[in-house]
Amino acid sequence: MKVEYIFHSGFTVETDNYFLVFDYYKGDIELKDKKTLVFCSHAHHDHFNPEIFNWMDKNKNLLYVMSSDIDTKPSIHTYILDPYEDLKLHDIEINTFGSTDQGVSYLIKVEGKTIFFAGDLNWWYWNDDSDKEKFEMEKAFKDEIEKIKGHNIDLSFFPVDPRLEENYYLGGEYFINEIRPKVFIPMHFGDNFDVTREFIHKMKGISTIIVEITTKNQMFNI
Repeated sequence: MKVEYIFHSGFTVETDNYFLVFDYYKGDIELKDKKTLVFCSHAHHDHFNPEIFNWMDKNKNLLYVMSSDIDTKPSIHTYILDPYEDLKLHDIEINTFGSTDQGVSYLIKVEGKTIFFAGDLNWWYWNDDSDKEKFEMEKAFKDEIEKIKGHNIDLSFFPVDPRLEENYYLGGEYFINEIRPKVFIPMHFGDNFDVTREFIHKMKGISTIIVEITTKNQMFNI
C-alpha cells in the first residue's frame, strides 16, 4: 500500500486496484485513475470539506462513504453510515465503529489488508475537565476499543493531538497495547510534526511500527 499524508487527519491509501481518501479538508491532493472511495468520519470542519463532491467531475468511478452526522443525502455515489453498520462496495468490506467525539471510525478490508481509521475516536483527556468528565471519557474510550479487539489490523490511523499537552499519547498508547496493529500512523496534529517523533520515543520497545511524519504530502510504502 502507498500512503500519503495530506494534512492533519487527511490521508490517501493506494492499493493495486483502489484509491482511498480519508478525512480530507485541505491540502494538495492528486486523485488517481482508479476506483476511488472517499471516507469522511464526521462533520467537523477539520475532517470534512464539501469540496470533495466536486471530485466527481474528474473521476466517475468515485464513491463517498459518509458518517450520518454530515449534512448530505444518500445517492448512487454516496453512502451514509451510523456506528456499527456494515457495507460492501466493490470487493471492499467496511465496518463502522463509534467515536468519543462525533461520527464514526472505520475498519476497512481491502485486497487482503485491514485498515483502521479512527476519525475522532480518542482518549480526549483535557486537563481542565472535571474528574467526572475524565472518568466518563476514559470509560467510553476503553469500551469502544474493546469492541474493536479481535481484528488483525495491518494499518491504523489514530489521533496523537498535542493540544492535550502531556496527555497527548494516552489514546494512542492504549490503542497500540490493546489492538497491536502492525503499523500505526499518527494524525490530528496540524502543523506540529514534532509530536509524531515524541510519540515514537514514548513507545519505544513495542513491535508496532510507528511512522514519523515530518512534512505535508509525505509518502510511505506500507
